[in-house]
Amino acid sequence: MDHFYSFRLRGKRTAWIIALAFIVALIAWTQKDAVLSVFNGEEPVALSKGNADEPDIAITFNISWGEERVKEILKQLENEDVQATFFISGEWAERHPDLLQAISDGEHEIGMLGYRYKSYLDQEIDQVRKDLLYAQEAFEKLGYENVNLLRTPHGHFNEEVIELAEDLGFHVVHWNVNPNDWENPGTDVIVDYIMKETDNGDIVLLHASDSAKQTAGALETILPGLKNKGYEPVTISEIINQAKANTEIVD
Repeated sequence: MDHFYSFRLRGKRTAWIIALAFIVALIAWTQKDAVLSVFNGEEPVALSKGNADEPDIAITFNISWGEERVKEILKQLENEDVQATFFISGEWAERHPDLLQAISDGEHEIGMLGYRYKSYLDQEIDQVRKDLLYAQEAFEKLGYENVNLLRTPHGHFNEEVIELAEDLGFHVVHWNVNPNDWENPGTDVIVDYIMKETDNGDIVLLHASDSAKQTAGALETILPGLKNKGYEPVTISEIINQAKANTEIVD
């Protein structure tokens, strides 16, 4: 199948609209023969999945605090020659410029997680704008001037947030495989979930903050396991570059 699916985000910051967004996403994610992308030339959308006809997958990490787990994770990625995408808060980047450099030196892609890790649905849109611009400034001061990938804190967004992000030149990136590794459910649980749920074009959410105590250990099995199943780990930018086909809307 050679097209992309998107979903619209409507309404304001209310509990029911958040629930609706997740329900729509869940329904779309079950369509494994299609591409769930929240890409659309006319409406504000967020990328959730790449091309389902290609074996490429994107392994992504969120990091907003701590410094120990990311070192272990970078070692595992290096051992398996895998390039990942790290979504990093501006506040963390300022506190750990050496680790940010280590991520860059490993040829991993750097995306933004805002400045402070606070839900954009709990802030007025002007506050969100300030947070995004402050984060952008922080990365630029550290020498990273073209950070245009954005994952919103906690994955919370609505149409207004995405529209603002696009106006500022960001690509909003979500995910569609989430083992909730930050809850530390057990290394085997994380491994089993990812190996069972991951398919072509998927975007996998993992965490590199110190709260994720079992992620590095799980990667020892996950990374070679995915390769053995024929999947090719790529960056988010490579997933986006494949998004050249027509878009359809899933309401």
